[in-house]
Amino acid sequence: MRLLLPFSSPLSATSPPSLPEHPPPSKIEYSGLTKIFKKSVIGTLTGALSLTLVLSSPIPSVAASIDPYLSMTPPSLSPDSSPEDCPNEEEADTEVLEDDVRPQLVTNEGIVEEAWEIVNDSFLDARSNRWTPETWQKQKEEILSSPIKSRSKAHEVIKKMLGSLGDQYTRFLSPDEFSRMSKYDITGIGINLREVSDGGGNAKLKVLGIVLDGPADIAGVKQGDEIVAVNGVDVSGKSSFEVSSLLQGPSKTFVVLKVKHGKCGPLRTIKVQRQVNAQTPVSYRLEKVDNGKISVGYIRLKEFNALARKDLVIAMKRLQDKGASYFVMDLRDNLGGLVQAGIETAKLFLDEGDTVIYTAGRDTETQKTVVADRQPLINAPLIVMVNNRTASASEIVASALHDNCKAILVGERTYGKGLIQSVFELRDGSGVVVTIGKYVTPNHIDINGGGIEPDFRNLPAWDEVKERLSKCNTLQQS
Repeated sequence: MRLLLPFSSPLSATSPPSLPEHPPPSKIEYSGLTKIFKKSVIGTLTGALSLTLVLSSPIPSVAASIDPYLSMTPPSLSPDSSPEDCPNEEEADTEVLEDDVRPQLVTNEGIVEEAWEIVNDSFLDARSNRWTPETWQKQKEEILSSPIKSRSKAHEVIKKMLGSLGDQYTRFLSPDEFSRMSKYDITGIGINLREVSDGGGNAKLKVLGIVLDGPADIAGVKQGDEIVAVNGVDVSGKSSFEVSSLLQGPSKTFVVLKVKHGKCGPLRTIKVQRQVNAQTPVSYRLEKVDNGKISVGYIRLKEFNALARKDLVIAMKRLQDKGASYFVMDLRDNLGGLVQAGIETAKLFLDEGDTVIYTAGRDTETQKTVVADRQPLINAPLIVMVNNRTASASEIVASALHDNCKAILVGERTYGKGLIQSVFELRDGSGVVVTIGKYVTPNHIDINGGGIEPDFRNLPAWDEVKERLSKCNTLQQS
């Protein structure tokens, strides 16, 4: 089962958003995976509020409660088999029952060894550089040299084993903690979606998890259903993140799904009532500076949830309509959120082909280059405000815009949270969160630990901003 975090609901197509405008003060305030993929991967995360290319926030205690690259396919949703392989409902139910019973059969030593193998296959020692396969193997031999007499003792052994790694984000989840984490829902209708290979080079979107007695469950959506369309829009080729955003909307409104149950089941149309309220992370205002000669669009982003990109686009267009020719994006105290939302936000300002971020890890599956795929929404001079609580997804946005000469950074050095975690379910219903990768900026700076140094401590003149960006572009082109 894959973990997805709760998003705020997106704005419906028929009701324009009511983004809060800041009351206009006198001025803007500027202050100083090989075997790993055979495991049951729940999600890739990075701290307290990010998901899908990950969750993010530097606070591990929060991350333990809610913290995700969607390239991981759990064994329960492996590529579809041939069309003629179509088990009936009774057979499918039997398979689920067997999966439910199996965790009770695992030994205490087996649970410890399973956790050990996950770390052995995937852990990235991004901080201490003390971990080696040899020392890890020796630790396993020492741990399993004597019997483990109870499940609680096995869990304590796993905690101690993970603690020896010296990574505050790699941790154990009890069955209760894992269960609570797996119930988080970013769609607003109580389902978690997963991109699953069809064996022919394309991907299907399937319901990987469903909240019991949630809106989708009540309406008749089943685990394993393939999502074919949302409100009449074909979702072929769309990511789980994009479709999750389509599913969201104001509380009590309805979304219409077209689903396919099983490999050979008929298409069904299901109407589901949403249950969450839209909460925009965006606020904005228009500022007049230089005796009213310059109009500056000020945008505050509190976090990166599923509404961030949509509402940022709306805010920027409204500010442009009001005459804004310069922009400020305030990411101070933004601890992150959904990493994919941060990536999609950064793409709004970048040229097609520009690098957003690199991901690095031990396994080739975690070594990726994320690039912008369209032209920028604006080309106006941009300032991004940061401080020591600007973290994770926010640091991805800040570094992408800075390194591609789209913005200058003003404020304080950022927090320095650039790790990627994945959540794995163990066979007794417990789980482990393991650091598997890290983010590297387009200029090949490791975000984690050191953060990002701003260009200015205090707000420069806009002429200086334009000159700095022009020089950056000239150097980049040469």
